[in-house]
Amino acid sequence: MAEPKKLFIKTYGCQMNVYDSERMAEAMGGAGYVETQTPDDADMILLNTCHIREKAAEKVYSELGRFRELKDAKPDLKIGVAGCVAQAEGEEIMRRQPLVDLVVGPQSYHRLPQMEAKVRDGAKALDTDFPLDDKFDTLRKRAKAKRGPTAFLTVQEGCDKFCAFCVVPYTRGAEVSRPADRIIEEARELVDRGVREITLLGQNVNAYHGAGPDGDMTLAGLIWELDKIDGLARIRFTTSHPNDMADDLIEAHGTCAKLMPYLHLPVQSGSDKILKRMNRSHTAESYLRLIERIREARPDILMSGDFIVGFPEETEEDFQATMDLIEEVNYGYAYSFKYSTRPGTPAAERPQVDEEVKSDRLQRLQALITRQQRAAQEAMVGRSVNVLFEKPGRLPGQMVGKSDYLHAVHVTDASIQPGDILPVKIIDSGTNSLSGEVLRRAAE
Repeated sequence: MAEPKKLFIKTYGCQMNVYDSERMAEAMGGAGYVETQTPDDADMILLNTCHIREKAAEKVYSELGRFRELKDAKPDLKIGVAGCVAQAEGEEIMRRQPLVDLVVGPQSYHRLPQMEAKVRDGAKALDTDFPLDDKFDTLRKRAKAKRGPTAFLTVQEGCDKFCAFCVVPYTRGAEVSRPADRIIEEARELVDRGVREITLLGQNVNAYHGAGPDGDMTLAGLIWELDKIDGLARIRFTTSHPNDMADDLIEAHGTCAKLMPYLHLPVQSGSDKILKRMNRSHTAESYLRLIERIREARPDILMSGDFIVGFPEETEEDFQATMDLIEEVNYGYAYSFKYSTRPGTPAAERPQVDEEVKSDRLQRLQALITRQQRAAQEAMVGRSVNVLFEKPGRLPGQMVGKSDYLHAVHVTDASIQPGDILPVKIIDSGTNSLSGEVLRRAAE
């Protein structure tokens, strides 16, 4: 019997890319590949790329350059580039880096086995179409291997918002929602394989409007259907847009016990002038009032956000408005970045803020966010929270998991198994995690 071929996938960027990489591995499993954790013994290397971060394409080319010696030593090694950089620069990747054998966009990766066969015959393969055939339908049958206690599940792709800084509408296409029955079927399969927490993914996940038995279903409706699955203990979703935070979804945060008290709701700026230039279609005030409504429904919810610093034409006054909004919301988590241009987006052609000014503002903003994050963690000390344990920690007998609020929590208890959900009393707050003691009673 022939040895299986080995596939190494390196994933960049968001959780949706993590999900896509899993599906790529499944697709290639049908072509006789098994995953390996190192490129050195791989028969195929796939880079699943992200176009959101600064100089994303250059980082991909740099990574490809590191594989040159490996390719020279193993001429039969196949190298592919997938994801959003592949979608944006497919032909340029082929031209600029001849060692690349195939390039596939995020809507076409279900065709990887056919592309790999073409490459084995000595040809190059490029597919950055937005095909009519549904990749999720093509890849419906997942391998039945045991899974860890948490999983991502893509329910919606693409975005129609066209924020002035963002390439997603160009690389992922228009908003498309998967049918509810397909999602529920996949969720049941995941639970059967050991998953206890599912995070629903979408570029604009709360705009979900998938086909249901009685017409289009909202994200809240989908959550309530998932709530019925025995064995599924936790539901999360990301990433959301403020304009699509509907009443039924806000209500679900207050009434659905499986929906965790954590919400990532990016605002990007606290300045109405900058928000308008970003084409965000909401104001700082409307965002703050939305936060109030969400907290009325679920008072203990932990809020997370995204911020772009140094957007074109941002003044010190605009930046201070962002700092004021952060102070008012009081985030438990936040992600912040210096603005970087994306060719083809409207903001790329506007007057740019000086890099030193960007760096100074980012440092000040991150200092404020760090203080809020630390305060949120320290406020957990003395509280009891339910923790879903995922894996062993670095110390003997240590187990690590996530609280309802997505804080990393570690305890020392050799009897705990991955997938256990146990009540834990928090006794200390570290830099990026909490430590606690298991309370010897069943989790509610």
